[in-house]
Amino acid sequence: MADVVDLICYPVKGCAGTSMSDALLTPAGLAHDRTFMVISEDGIYRTQRRHPRLALIRPTVSADGTRLTLDSADPTARHGTVHLDVTTSAPRRDVDLFGAAFQGIDQGDDAATWISEVLGTPSRLVRVPPEHDRIADGLTPGPSAYADSSAVHLLARSSLTLLNRRMAERGAPPLPMNRFRPNIVIDNRPGHGGDWAAEPHTEDRARRLTIGETELGYTKLAIRCAVTLVQQEAGSRQGPEPLRTLATYRRSAHGGVVFGTKFSVIRPGKLSVGDEVVVQEWGDAEP
Repeated sequence: MADVVDLICYPVKGCAGTSMSDALLTPAGLAHDRTFMVISEDGIYRTQRRHPRLALIRPTVSADGTRLTLDSADPTARHGTVHLDVTTSAPRRDVDLFGAAFQGIDQGDDAATWISEVLGTPSRLVRVPPEHDRIADGLTPGPSAYADSSAVHLLARSSLTLLNRRMAERGAPPLPMNRFRPNIVIDNRPGHGGDWAAEPHTEDRARRLTIGETELGYTKLAIRCAVTLVQQEAGSRQGPEPLRTLATYRRSAHGGVVFGTKFSVIRPGKLSVGDEVVVQEWGDAEP
């Protein structure tokens, strides 16, 4: 047995997430997840890899997706809060996401001015168009908005516990779950120490699973990058961890280090904290 212990939506790619007790899972992931993206003036996506201050932006979106609020976690700044009416009818513009060409709907000058002040560099905010038809690759291809790849990122608490233990052996302090920006966090059910989620990285072998009303299909393992080096509350890089420690035991045969698992949505529906996570099909750790 395993349960959902947290659900996190990231309305603006690269910005802070919002923890929820209930969420709607759409064909492209949690409702409103990565439906907005910060770009340069020439359309290139912005990421915490190069702009760690994105982590200081705290977006919230209304349930119907028509209102977006941006707030800043920077205590030294006076950015205030900006409230935006989301437009899906403005002209489309070309955007670049990891070298792939997509379209985005510009959300106007107020959003652009506010974000540019927070980041200290000219930026724009775009929304994924309703006609967006991106299909992310992997073992189970599926729709995705502006996520790095697949629609859903799932991670078990036991995997982070093991990482923190190994980091402690190297004299490094523990890291919180938000360094890895998952959508779904799972844990073994209390009182069931032998449950599958109690074993670190068992989620790597889950090929098809059901949670609440939903069903997910495995796509790939999550290759970790420099975003994991960013202290999310401070919006700044904080040293070589966790990549240094992950490199000692989580190197992928295909390159890079892996931590967490990506999934596509097979059956949409409602998710809730406390829902049981049932694995319908298992596979090898790294196909």
